[in-house]
This record gives sequence, C-alpha cells and structure tokens, in this order.
Amino acid sequence: MKQPVAAPFVLRVAGVLVGCLTAVLGLLYFAVAGTALGAFLLWPRTRRRAHALLATGARRLTALERRRRSVFFRDGFPEHRATDRQILRYLAARTCSGLLCAVVVALVDFGAVLAAVFAVSVTRSSLTWVDLLSQLVLGGTLLFLAVQGLRALTEQDARLARECFGPSERELLRRRIDELATSRAAVVHAVDVERRRVERDLHDGVQQRLVALAMLLGRARRGRTPERADALLEQAHREAQEVLTELREVAWRVYPTALDSLGLREALGGVSERCAVPVRMEYDVPEGDGRVRGAAGGRAGPLPAAVETAAYFVVSEAVTNAAKHACADEVFVRVRRAGDRLTVVVRDTGVGGADPGGSGLTGLRSRVAALDGTLDVDSPLGGPTTITAELPCA
Repeated sequence: MKQPVAAPFVLRVAGVLVGCLTAVLGLLYFAVAGTALGAFLLWPRTRRRAHALLATGARRLTALERRRRSVFFRDGFPEHRATDRQILRYLAARTCSGLLCAVVVALVDFGAVLAAVFAVSVTRSSLTWVDLLSQLVLGGTLLFLAVQGLRALTEQDARLARECFGPSERELLRRRIDELATSRAAVVHAVDVERRRVERDLHDGVQQRLVALAMLLGRARRGRTPERADALLEQAHREAQEVLTELREVAWRVYPTALDSLGLREALGGVSERCAVPVRMEYDVPEGDGRVRGAAGGRAGPLPAAVETAAYFVVSEAVTNAAKHACADEVFVRVRRAGDRLTVVVRDTGVGGADPGGSGLTGLRSRVAALDGTLDVDSPLGGPTTITAELPCA
C-alpha cells in the first residue's frame, strides 16, 4: 500500500470553503426533497419507497463529499457500502456542520474587514494606548475563538467521514504499522524465550548426560577387571543412545529438518510418534503440483515455508502441553486448507485450565500473529482444551 501524503495547508483551507458550499447544496436538497416527499414519508404504505428515493439523491451528494475529502484532504477511503440510514444521517450531520462552518468563516471575514477599518482609523486619528490595547485584546480573543471553532469543525468533518466511509487509507496504514511493530516486538520476545528454553534443555539435560557419559568412560578405562569394564561400557553405550535421543528432541524443537525434506504431513507424523499419548491426525491439505483450486476458483499453490513452520510449532507445542500438563488420554489434530487459509485445530481430553498468557502459548500467538494469523485458546476447567490457529497462505 502506497503511503498517503498529507494535504498542504492551503489545499485544506480550500477544502473547508468548498465544504461550506456543499453544505448549502445539502440544505437545498433536504428542503426540496423533504417538501416533495414529505407526505409519502408520513404514509406507512409509501414510506419505504420514499425513504429509498430520498437516500438515492443523498448518495450522490455523499459521493461529492467523498470526492471533496479525497481531493482537498487526501483522504482515500476503501470501498465501503453504507446503508441508506447511514447516508442520510451523514448528509444531515454534514449539512449542519458545514453551515455552522460557513457562519464561522463569515465571522472571520467580517472581523478581517473590521480590523482593516480599525487600522485605517488608527492612522488617521489619535487613540489612547488604553483604547488601542483593549481593541487588540478583544480582536485577538475573537480571532482565537474563531480559529479554534474552525479547527473543531474540521475535525468533526473528518470524524463524520470516517463514520460513514470507514477508516481512511492513512488510518489503515497507521494501524498496520502499529500492528507490525507490536508483532515484531512479540516475535523478538518469543525467540528470546525459545532460545532460553533451548539453553536450559541443553544445560539441564544433554550436558548432564554427557558429563555422566564421560564419567562412565573414565571408570571403564580405570577398570581393574574386563567384566567390570564391559559393564561400564555397556552402560555408557545406553547413556550415549539416550543423549542422542534427547539431543534430537532439542534439535526438533529448534527447527524440524523434516519440513524441508519430507513436508508438513510427515513432520506432524513425527510429532505423533514421539508423543506419549495417542494422537489422531486428520490432514486435509492438497500438496504437490501447486494446482489446487482455491475458494474463489483460482489456483492455490503449495503452502509457504513460513506457514508450514508455524503450523508445525502450533501442533508440536499443543501436543507436548497436552501430554505433560493436561493429563490427556487422547489428542485430536486437524489440519485443513480452505482456499487461502490454513486452519489448525488441536483438541485434547485433559483437565483444561490452560493459561493463554503462558510463555508457550504466548510464543505461539506471536509466531502466528507475525504471519497475520490468529490463535484462539479455549480451555475451561475440566476440559477439553481446544487450540485453533488460522494462518493465511497468500
């Protein structure tokens, strides 16, 4: 989206003056149309038809107001279909605001004329400094009030336009920048938390096992009998296998290489195999040729790598939490693609009560939000816990 440029001050002043003229048009329209359709608006049988006719003409004047905001204030509005009631309410409020603005502008012009007359009279006659100071204070106060009134009416004009036409492109861009800044900070925090967790797993798990393995090998070297040395070597061999298994688990939590080599389906199958509780998997994502038809009838390509990674971590984290903390007997996983959106649902039969603000779920929410997706956690006490992630694939 191209960033809108703010309109210059002179152009905005011209927009205010043009708004005064369009307010007069709105007043004339309501006067003429109200007179012509007044009886039909009061009669119940013709009220709906007369209301529709009144709104039809109001839409044309509203389109003129929208064009004025676009030309003089650089407020581009996306397509937004307002109802007839919204159109009539906007035009009525805009007409009143514009007429009041015209009155204020007229008072400012009248004040400017009086200021010019006063300046001429000062040069031609002698005034005391008290009279001069009082006139300056009074004129400055009135000018300040008039300027503040114009500013308030201009802001009200913009507010009325937003209520009728929706947020402008500038406001949408500002919201998008705020969302990206928030998601970026959340992703950085989630990565930091994940890095600390990996470091803790390596320190408390893999490192301790390696120390134990080194001690076993050292004892085997110092063994006085072959039988004792063989027993220690066998124990060290088992310890080495357990270290490799735990190291593989840590590596999969960092990034599953199966995503690159085998794809999302096989990677999720690995999660099911490593889980301590039964996992039922329902996978409905066409893959391979990139000729999958989307919801709108177009061609939908394969899943982006970032979407596959996010979906994998959602399933992995949810299944791990269900096995470790929820005391679940079974976990159900459904991954389905509909058009340009991938839906991931993980439901377990555990005790529920999962904290959506916990570090694990917060990290998942940040990872999903970075892709403009949403993550919803429903975990009442007593269960079941349902985690739903919506990921855009476009």
